[in-house]
Amino acid sequence: MTITPFRLAAGAWLVAAILGPLLAWTAGHADPPATGSETAPITPVPHPAGLDAAKVKLGDSLFHDRRLSHGDVVACAECHRLDAGGDDDRAHAMGSDGRPLDFNAPTIFNATLSFRFNWRGNFRALETQNESTLRDRRLMNASWDELLAKLNADASYRAAFDSAYRGPPARAHVLDALASFQRSLLTPDARFDRYLRGEADAITTEEKRGYELFRAYGCTACHQGVNIGGNLFQKFGIFDDPFARRARITAADLGRFTITGDARDRHVFRVPSLRNVALTAPYFHDGSAETLQEAVEVMARSQLGRTVEAQDIDLIVKFLGTLTGDYRRVR
Repeated sequence: MTITPFRLAAGAWLVAAILGPLLAWTAGHADPPATGSETAPITPVPHPAGLDAAKVKLGDSLFHDRRLSHGDVVACAECHRLDAGGDDDRAHAMGSDGRPLDFNAPTIFNATLSFRFNWRGNFRALETQNESTLRDRRLMNASWDELLAKLNADASYRAAFDSAYRGPPARAHVLDALASFQRSLLTPDARFDRYLRGEADAITTEEKRGYELFRAYGCTACHQGVNIGGNLFQKFGIFDDPFARRARITAADLGRFTITGDARDRHVFRVPSLRNVALTAPYFHDGSAETLQEAVEVMARSQLGRTVEAQDIDLIVKFLGTLTGDYRRVR
């Protein structure tokens, strides 16, 4: 029998809605999240605004240019495809050396709306994140001397940098242009956002029911706000440890512990955004869930301590499908 939102109110919903944010704060040492109003824990994605068009256009070119990597082997856009979900559809992204990386590539869409970047939340600013990516041996493996020499040798890049920054290609300008482009990669006007804005028929009855269940089971304790996540840290495995059944625990599985060395950060990750989640399979930091149905089932068991009936999972997945926004690049 399907459990209604009201029957959950005194049980699992209370645990998730009250203890969930507290556990997240304790585990990640972040400020407690603002969960939104009782009626609207999720808010619509805004349209990009206030961006310099010349910088965004230049950042777009850089984002798609393999010359930003050592040996011209990979571009940012190859791990973050803008014609799909902003990721690469793989369990693990491929490094510049042709070997799988440690983590599943997170989507680049709406990344600027998150409070930290990467699965471990080890960067607070896009510019810092971008520089680390460019210089990381496993990622772009570039040096500034090599990268800037390539850009300065290209007359079209010299002209573009001069137009946007009144000077030749430089480290700060490259980082700013990339960040400007990434800030343009918002995906507004999802059907659910239109529903929140008052368009009652933007989602179906089943999708509305899925949203009711999403809230009733307590999912909004961690997945709320404009990015439906991305605004706090949380331990993966509050009620059921997903790592206990694994033969081997990798460094990536340890989460923020590898950065802080604090035992409380073991298996703690930045909560991912659910924006465009129907497009970003496979799921989790290691791509271990191949489908959205599987991801919902694992989340319910590990984070809420519940076994969710298949019909409820299907309805929640239908709701999650309404979170796909307009991901065409907006200039």
